[in-house]
Amino acid sequence: MKLEGRAHKYGADVNTDLIIPARYLQSDDHTLWMAHCMEDIDTEFVKRMKPGDFIVATTNFGCGSSREQAPIVIKEIGVSCVIATSFARIFFRNAINIGLPILECPEAAEATTMEDNLAVDLVTGDIRNLTKQMTFHAKPYPDFMRGIIEKGGLIAYTNARFEEQEKVR
Repeated sequence: MKLEGRAHKYGADVNTDLIIPARYLQSDDHTLWMAHCMEDIDTEFVKRMKPGDFIVATTNFGCGSSREQAPIVIKEIGVSCVIATSFARIFFRNAINIGLPILECPEAAEATTMEDNLAVDLVTGDIRNLTKQMTFHAKPYPDFMRGIIEKGGLIAYTNARFEEQEKVR
């Protein structure tokens, strides 16, 4: 699975309330969420964001509350992958569960700047900064986790596995 887009770069400790402020979670309207994604850290994010772009950050991305809405809004606005030095563990698990690719790669996170063009290969873990002509390597997903990402999340992956088992019977 190959991805390509521009980087939106942030620092450390981007918490779930910065990703989607709690004041908008009184509604389950995902369009409302997308209109306010990242606004408390970057008022121009929604305007600059194009489907396929990346979020790049340093340490502890997705810290704070365990709200699943944070990776959901990132995925729904069209971010193809989040690359960071490290992720809060609950954010990491929530992202995989909903099919949002995330990669830990300190070297790529450090070297990337706002609006660099990136290319990512989720099978190999290769991250190429096309703007700076640099290549980095993140640990690729194990097959089962890549399967969850490729199916679009844990529910779709599980349903597909059940369907496969039913065909065998």
